[in-house]
Amino acid sequence: MEHMEEVYKGLTRDEIEEQYMLRNTRPNYETTDIPRWKKLSANFRAKTSGNRDIVYGSRPRNKLDLFYPNNTPKGFILYIHGGYWQRGDKSVYSFIAEPFINRGHAVAVINYQMCPDVKLTEIAPQIRTAILYLWNNADRLGIPKSNFNLLGHSAGAHLTAEMLFTNWQVEDKKVPKNLIHAVVAISGIYDFEPILYCSENEGIRMDEVEAKAASVIHRKPASDIPNIIAFGLNEPSEVQRQSIDFAKVLYSSSDNTELIKINNADHFETVDTITDESSRLFIQTCKLFDLI
Repeated sequence: MEHMEEVYKGLTRDEIEEQYMLRNTRPNYETTDIPRWKKLSANFRAKTSGNRDIVYGSRPRNKLDLFYPNNTPKGFILYIHGGYWQRGDKSVYSFIAEPFINRGHAVAVINYQMCPDVKLTEIAPQIRTAILYLWNNADRLGIPKSNFNLLGHSAGAHLTAEMLFTNWQVEDKKVPKNLIHAVVAISGIYDFEPILYCSENEGIRMDEVEAKAASVIHRKPASDIPNIIAFGLNEPSEVQRQSIDFAKVLYSSSDNTELIKINNADHFETVDTITDESSRLFIQTCKLFDLI
C-alpha cells in the first residue's frame, strides 16, 4: 500500500519513480547517446590544444581538462556534467567545448568526486574549489577573469545553480563578489525532497536534512548574476516544474533570468541542444557569454 500513498505534492512513490528515474525515460541513451558523445569528444580532443587532468583539489576526481581557442581567449566557460551526482566523466563531454572555442572562449570540463564516495552536499564545495583554483591561477593558465561563465546540465545544472548562492568573499577574501559573469543551467533538479522517494537515492543516500540543505529552491541568491534556466519540453512534467519553480525564485529577486523551453528534447537530448548552433539555447547562451 505504501506505493499508493501520496508522499510529495500529491504524487505517490511510483509516480515519483516514473518522473525522476530519468534513465528509464529512455533506457537506450547509454548505448546511443553516450558512445556518440564519447566519439565526438575524442575527435575534438585530437585536434584541439589544451591542458588535460589539471588537479584543482584533494580528491581523486578533482581534475579538469582546459581547452583553448586559436587566439587569446576573450572569455572562459566551466562546464559541469550530469549523471545524478553518481555517474559521468569529463571525457564524455569534451565536445561541448567546441562551438564555444570556435567563438574565442577557453573552456574547462570538470570532474568531481561523486556519491556515494561523498555526500551530495560535499559536491558543490568541490566546484567552488575548482572555481577559486581557476580564478587564482587564471594568468598562469591563460584564461581571462573578466568573462568567467558557468554551464551545467542535469546534476551539473544544480551544481551550477549552487554558485548563484555562493558568497565568494566568504570563500576567499581576495576574489571579487561578482567573480562570475553569467550562468546557464539546463535540465536541473533544484528541489531534492522528491528524490528521497526515488530509487536513485539508493546511491545518493540523502536524508531529509540533507535534501533540504541541497535544495537551492529554498534560498535567496547571493548576487545578481545574469542566467538562463532551460529544460526540454519532452522531459517528465516534474523535471520541467523544477526549472519553472527555480526560475520563479530567481525572478523574485532579479530581472536577470531567462527561462528557455527546448522543443522536441528529452532529458538527454538537451545535451545536444547546448551545441546546436541553430537552437535558441545556444544563441542566447552566446549572447549571455558575450560571444555574439
